[in-house]
Amino acid sequence: MQGLLRSLWREPRPPGVPARVWRDWLLVGVLVPAAVLEGVLRPDLPWGAASVVLTAAVMPTLLWRRTRPLAMLVIALGAAHVAPLLIIGSTPDNNALAFVVVLVYALFRWGSGREAMLGVPVMFGSMGLAFAFGRIPPSDVVGGLIVLSSAAALGFAFRYRAGARLRELDRVKLLEREQLARDLHDTVAHHVSAMAIRAQAGLATSATRPEAADEALRVIEAEAARTLTEMRAMVRLLRRNEPVELTPGRRIADIEQLAGRGRVGPSVKVTIEGDVEAVPPSVGAAIYRIAQESITNARRHARHATRIDVHVAADDTSVRLHVSDDGDAGSARSHVTPGYGLLGMIERAGLLGGTCEAGPNPGRGWTVTAVLPRAGAAT
Repeated sequence: MQGLLRSLWREPRPPGVPARVWRDWLLVGVLVPAAVLEGVLRPDLPWGAASVVLTAAVMPTLLWRRTRPLAMLVIALGAAHVAPLLIIGSTPDNNALAFVVVLVYALFRWGSGREAMLGVPVMFGSMGLAFAFGRIPPSDVVGGLIVLSSAAALGFAFRYRAGARLRELDRVKLLEREQLARDLHDTVAHHVSAMAIRAQAGLATSATRPEAADEALRVIEAEAARTLTEMRAMVRLLRRNEPVELTPGRRIADIEQLAGRGRVGPSVKVTIEGDVEAVPPSVGAAIYRIAQESITNARRHARHATRIDVHVAADDTSVRLHVSDDGDAGSARSHVTPGYGLLGMIERAGLLGGTCEAGPNPGRGWTVTAVLPRAGAAT
């Protein structure tokens, strides 16, 4: 139990805590007039105008509920509940004070473990004081505890869900890095094998054909330069301990093998323009993998699609990939968050200094566009 409490105490705030957004100002802009309207429509409201002013004065704490959740909860409860209770023995009875539940949710959603643990006695202590002063009956105490506990549990649930998604995104990115590293490793292994074969051939013929040794050295020099380029691109990538394949990875030209009609789904047409043979293997493998994933997604999710067009264009500075289908514009994939396959494509393109975007077309269908620098990521 002590270890659990220590772990909760040391729990940091979740990453990417958003600052104030326009919705926060809108929320305060709606609640403040609502509090004033309640004061107008309730002539029996204790304190009258003073109660409305006090409630409206503490509502701006909602603007800082993510960045300073514990401080804002203390201010709201202290100003609206504890201070009036200790000074005059009564508290405001505004329904608008229910916004405190939002502060409780924010504390457990965005606060650190230390803030959450300190916030528990603050929440329940304010209710205990109200009960001790006879301001609320035991039934309301139980109801209040249920409401506060539900808000805290909801905050924890969304916090866990967001954390689980971040962990899954990290896993997808790691797997994509490993796959890219594997492609690079296999390409480098192929170049090294070619150099070894050339060196053996040069040694075998050097006695009878000295010019053959010169030719072998030139080939080895070219292969070594390409290998060094690939090794530099691979330095900061991760790779699992798996057997090495001494064969080159996928290239842009291999995308043509994806053309045609599968057993089910739309047909695929591939168009390749420009000099793609000289594209570095790391870039070629990335273009192939992105095209493969895009075609798979289109065949799986594009409703009533009859055609998938794949267009690759290479120039002196970049390689562009364009994959589009003619499925229904109302396809379900246009209304959900990006899947992990798309996130993997974005990660792979980003590792090589490029970009990858996907979205619905103005009319029908879905399009994936990737742009990678021809030379790969800068080292």
